[in-house]
Amino acid sequence: MAEPELILPEPIVPSSEQIAINYTAPGDSVKMIYDAIAGDTILEEAVDKQSCVDTNVAQLELMVAHSYWTSEDMTAVNAAITAGKGYTA
Repeated sequence: MAEPELILPEPIVPSSEQIAINYTAPGDSVKMIYDAIAGDTILEEAVDKQSCVDTNVAQLELMVAHSYWTSEDMTAVNAAITAGKGYTA
């Protein structure tokens, strides 16, 4: 018996307005990564700082992986990902 054909839905392409909103959203994660690295955070325990950085790096990696980006400059986001991956609390 043949396997049934898997039909996947078409990917949803956000509007240009939504893309603009999504482009500004990573700014909070970028700031949180740099704040945690600099020690400018209310987090005191190393494990909490590391978790904060790791979580925000993962969020940024998900954001830059979207296929709908066009000419948006991801330099700051990619730099924060690199800094976060190099961070050990």
